[in-house]
Amino acid sequence: MYGGDEVSAIVIDLGSHTCKAGYAGEDAPKAVFPSVVGSVDQVEVDNPDNPEDNSGSAPDSKSKGKRRLYVGSQALGFRRSHGEVLSPIKDGMVVDWDIVENIWDHAFRECLLIDPKEHPMLLAEPCSNTQQQREKAAEIMFEKYQVPALFLAKNVVLTSFASGRATSLVVDSGGGSTTVAPVHDGYVLQKAVATSPIGGEILTDCLIKSLEQKGITVIYLLYKPRYSFKRKEIRPGEFQTVDLDFPDTTESYKLYCQRAIASDIKECVSRAPDTPYDDSSYSNIPTTSYELPDGQTIEVGADRFKIPDIIFNPSLVQTIPGMESFAETVASLRGLPQMVIESINKCDVDIRRELFSSILLAWGTASMQQLKERLEKDLLEESPQAARVKVLASGNATERRFSVWIGGSILASLGSFQQMWFSKSEYEEHGASYVQRKCP
Repeated sequence: MYGGDEVSAIVIDLGSHTCKAGYAGEDAPKAVFPSVVGSVDQVEVDNPDNPEDNSGSAPDSKSKGKRRLYVGSQALGFRRSHGEVLSPIKDGMVVDWDIVENIWDHAFRECLLIDPKEHPMLLAEPCSNTQQQREKAAEIMFEKYQVPALFLAKNVVLTSFASGRATSLVVDSGGGSTTVAPVHDGYVLQKAVATSPIGGEILTDCLIKSLEQKGITVIYLLYKPRYSFKRKEIRPGEFQTVDLDFPDTTESYKLYCQRAIASDIKECVSRAPDTPYDDSSYSNIPTTSYELPDGQTIEVGADRFKIPDIIFNPSLVQTIPGMESFAETVASLRGLPQMVIESINKCDVDIRRELFSSILLAWGTASMQQLKERLEKDLLEESPQAARVKVLASGNATERRFSVWIGGSILASLGSFQQMWFSKSEYEEHGASYVQRKCP
């Protein structure tokens, strides 16, 4: 590998659900942690008389203005009074750069233990990223972290590289949204990109509401997050759970913990149905049991097929009580097979056949059981006769989940890529706007 020892680039993929960071040339990211942060207002924390209340002086707590931010799974797992959970990303766009800087700090200083001045940075960005956002990212990287070089790569292109293809149709289903984007010779065809707000987080919300309606009062009775009870051994091997009351816990922190449990239920028991979901045919399907953190077991029945089918038929959201706020948006949404066909039809006729035969499934939501088979089946029914439909997904769940990061790792360690970096000297000469020319 050319320049391998000299250029140990760092690859960072900041998604709406998790942040992945690590060294280029490796096969998986070193650091994977939530891209949300805990935030406590300083007024409530800084009390010099009470040293215990100041447990926030851990290395991964950052003070800024009037709030202190806690980054990383460990810091978020610790319940703090009045601690809110904030996300820096909304609809795929960064809305709070202060939080993003803290996340990057955590990745460099606590996870990878590096000095960013010594390493080129490859950042993954969404297809829809604006010029303003790209310039801001370049500015922070060069001004605050003093990196020697930077490159911004589109995440769908990196997914395509991870599977060894320069041309493919990437179905990118993550936490916050689903994007279908054609990649041709390493470039995204922007005019044909299709997006939908249905991602893993909406499916998790639907599961919570749907289980509630079944009489599993998920929110307060059953989804006891780990901080809200302790287990006491009454006889050898027999435990009793004792509820603990924390009146100062914020709604956003409760929801964060409950979503973590619901998300795990979804990942463990859900699978895409072979045929479009309808209540009558799935009403007497066998249930699957799932053990909650406090030892109770719940049975999940038809919901484990209904929730994944929302990806194919978004109007199912309207049948779930409690999801009314989202139901209006759903009316105009298309299912995944329609998005794929619509995206391919907007491309040049010459590359359509190639796109149909290399549809790549990537990211967390795409790891769901039977999703690949169901998508292939639906596309075969709806695509032109001449098209050879082939849906590809790595058999390895880690590769599917981290496909963007792995693509970045491959790209940044290629010898032929080393001339592509946007260097610090170019930044000083031309300014942040030059990033548009260097990173198309």
